[in-house]
Amino acid sequence: MLFANTDIVLGLGAFSVTLAGECLLMPLARRWGLLDHPSGRKDHASPTPMTGGIAMLAGVLLAGLFLVGDAGPASLGFSLSAIIVIALGALDDKYDLPWKLRISVQSIGALVMVYVGGIRIEQLGDIFGLGVGSLGALSVPFTVFATVGVINAINMIDGVDGLAGLLALCAFAMLEAAALYSGNGSVAHRVPILIGAVAGFLVLNLRFPLQPRARIFMGDAGSGFLGLAIACFAIRLTQNPAHPVSSVLGLWLIPVPLVDCLVLMVRRWRNKQSPFAADHNHVHHLMMEGGFGPTQAAFALALFTCVCGLLIGLLLRLHVPHLLLLLAFIGLCVLWYRLSSPRIRPIRFFRWLHSMTTSRRRMVAPSTQPAEPGGEAP
Repeated sequence: MLFANTDIVLGLGAFSVTLAGECLLMPLARRWGLLDHPSGRKDHASPTPMTGGIAMLAGVLLAGLFLVGDAGPASLGFSLSAIIVIALGALDDKYDLPWKLRISVQSIGALVMVYVGGIRIEQLGDIFGLGVGSLGALSVPFTVFATVGVINAINMIDGVDGLAGLLALCAFAMLEAAALYSGNGSVAHRVPILIGAVAGFLVLNLRFPLQPRARIFMGDAGSGFLGLAIACFAIRLTQNPAHPVSSVLGLWLIPVPLVDCLVLMVRRWRNKQSPFAADHNHVHHLMMEGGFGPTQAAFALALFTCVCGLLIGLLLRLHVPHLLLLLAFIGLCVLWYRLSSPRIRPIRFFRWLHSMTTSRRRMVAPSTQPAEPGGEAP
């Protein structure tokens, strides 16, 4: 049985350790200088601890110790790489490091994952209908490029309370479903730990009636860690010859961060700006200018992610050519590139979408008037 009670226990353990770690680390954030101070681009009202990533790492590593008997080079490689990425992110949170230095250290972390863990992209599957061919000498640079790309995509999308965490949670849930379906027990027994850690983080990061603002952020350390974890386990899932899963699925695990990142970087390059320049043109910014609240935007994009993953999973089961699924992703990128410029166009679209969803909720909302005896409310 691939999914056992032990996996649930480990997930709950990671959840508990992460949540406890957040509570313990928040008072230390000021002493360490890991506070996110309000500025023109941020909507939080007071300095907020950025130690959520460290707490998630603690939850994953401590819960993972119970799998030490089933551990191998892959677990060691991922753990060492995660520590490197977390350390880099914490330093970046404190000192705002140059982007070239960040990319260099992230690449080192990816190389540790490759050479210590043996986790690499060796083939892309039968995407072009020519059979499964090896990447050969391109395997390592392609793995580093993909891993660093996912790390930075998650980092760039982390601009609204709960958004990056919810998108990562969706990605891990889909990874777990694909691992269970394909019979990949090695991945299926470890992903619940990541799900538990992210869920523990979201308890203090999501907005809800009793918590109008996030009490903790994941910081660059957390977004880097989640990006690395998604890349690592997507590679482990799709590069296992005994349990083959199409590499195209990896693109559709996190379509929102990837499309948003690619489109903005191309647009910045065309405008002769740094590809890592900060701006207010991310999809969540445009949604909020269109009337969505932060939590509404986060859940809407999470729902879109789940729908995409479910649809692609069904199409893969129906043996739709993988090339068509790749072209669909490219088409989504082109569509968003065209739709999002000028920026007033997506704002109008989201304003319309928000008004439609609001009016539908009003139509289905029950009346607050008292019902007549023996009948329904008027």
